[in-house]
Amino acid sequence: MNKQWWQSAVVYQIYPRSFQDTNDDGIGDIQGIIQRLDYIHSLGVNVIWLNPIFISPQIDNGYDISNYYRIDPIFGTMTDVEELIEKAHQLGIKIMFDFVLNHTSDQHPWFQEALHDPDSLYRDYYLWADEKETGQLPNNWASFFGGSVWEKVPDRKEYYFHLFAKEMPDLNWKNPEVRIAMLNIATFWLAKGVDAFRLDAFIHIAKEKNYPDVANVPEGELAIAEEFYSNLPEVHEYLSDFIKEVRRVKPDVFIVGEAASADVDLAVAYTDQTKDECDAVISFRHFVEDESQKDPLLPAGMQKGPLDYHVFKNVMVEWQVKLASIGGPTLYWNNHDMARIASRFGDERPEYRKNSSKMLATLMYLQKGIPFILYGEELGMLNLKMKDLAAYEDPGAVRFYEKATSIGYSDSAILEMLNSSSKDVSRGAMQWDASDYSGFSKVAPWSGVNQSKEDTVATEDIEKNSVLNYYRKMIALKKTSLFTTGVFQLQETSDEFYCYTRSIEDSTANIYCNLTDTPKQITCSKAEQAGDILLENDGNYIQNQQIHLAPYGCLVIKLKGE
Repeated sequence: MNKQWWQSAVVYQIYPRSFQDTNDDGIGDIQGIIQRLDYIHSLGVNVIWLNPIFISPQIDNGYDISNYYRIDPIFGTMTDVEELIEKAHQLGIKIMFDFVLNHTSDQHPWFQEALHDPDSLYRDYYLWADEKETGQLPNNWASFFGGSVWEKVPDRKEYYFHLFAKEMPDLNWKNPEVRIAMLNIATFWLAKGVDAFRLDAFIHIAKEKNYPDVANVPEGELAIAEEFYSNLPEVHEYLSDFIKEVRRVKPDVFIVGEAASADVDLAVAYTDQTKDECDAVISFRHFVEDESQKDPLLPAGMQKGPLDYHVFKNVMVEWQVKLASIGGPTLYWNNHDMARIASRFGDERPEYRKNSSKMLATLMYLQKGIPFILYGEELGMLNLKMKDLAAYEDPGAVRFYEKATSIGYSDSAILEMLNSSSKDVSRGAMQWDASDYSGFSKVAPWSGVNQSKEDTVATEDIEKNSVLNYYRKMIALKKTSLFTTGVFQLQETSDEFYCYTRSIEDSTANIYCNLTDTPKQITCSKAEQAGDILLENDGNYIQNQQIHLAPYGCLVIKLKGE
């Protein structure tokens, strides 16, 4: 396979409303990103991924789009976006847009016309079903946001389908007109200079015909129906047709698919280079937690648990092996839909925070694959510490609160659990400096902000051993051929370590990571002892063919003569 530009990509995810506010409304904006381009460039990243910035009622923070062709005024104007694309390109940075293709807002003109005029040509842009019997839902499928996937149309005996919020009706991809309409949107933004798309929730664009019930569900109850609305065979057909046409417009466009529930074999299928499908996918199935300390009466996903490193190793090896031919999997620790890595799997204790953040970055991003780094991660930013349960917008958090309250948990205990697990806590304002609101804005941010004197760009930029400057070194190393295209091999060690080798032609590097909060030793060869240390965090040393790793220590050693 010919090498593509995106195989050397290092992606920096920006949640626009949380990055930088320039007009003092408490919401980040496009001009804020433009003002911070030099900082972004200094990291060494070469792609910016923007979460949705289109006109939206903001029921789901922009993933409910009512106009794909205009920029929401809370973020700025089309002129601002054009300026961002131009100035980013001047710095060698490409722009990735979040492309929401499974659903629209219920305020989109297509849906409004379909809702009010059953004979409208837009009627078939969406999914409809009649009630089973008087007042009964069409089936027992549950929405990811709670309740049924079906919402009753006022004054009619029919329902429309929504896999997420009821304000986000699903599009009918069986309709060729829908596929053309979405292609037109993609073409419009490619013409503006966008270089890449992240396809949001694409695995759900096909649904099982006739909407059969999930079996063995008690009467009157609902069930998640992944087998009927996720990863159906028709997804490949719709996806291939869409991407083939997109590549006719821009042959080198980078397509990343969000495939939350996809296993590695589905990921291989979605990235088959003999077909016109995704270049890479993002799956949420990498991080298997130890469930033993969680309350089985509560949703496991909303409770913090340590990463099961034994399972994690096996998972990562499988993804590395099966996706090696396309340059490896996407590599990430966090995004806008999950808690921050420094809080989730790192160690928040002051004496360990820096080393654990640096170690986890080394472990993940120097493997083969494409790094996706969440804004603020490079500072070791922690989860937002929310003080009020009412501030949570995550539907899962709301359901968790209701369940936890019903079995006797106090509000303070529930708040502590949600502050460690909800996606809301990953969306705090960027910490630029120690001024009020951390330099994000002159007014209180929409989301809240962790006020800190240490974990800021201003402080870490001039601190030699900061997490920020470590990320810069790590990213520079990642962009070398050894860590971009080199072969990956996991070393056999106990689950206290994560160690692997990268090799290409006559170059070999070994990466050693201590996963624990205690010092560890591991035997090394004479060649390693004589090797060059390319990267390390604090407190490590090599002596008498023993690598001494500090708590959460890590070392990257290039063998001598290589």
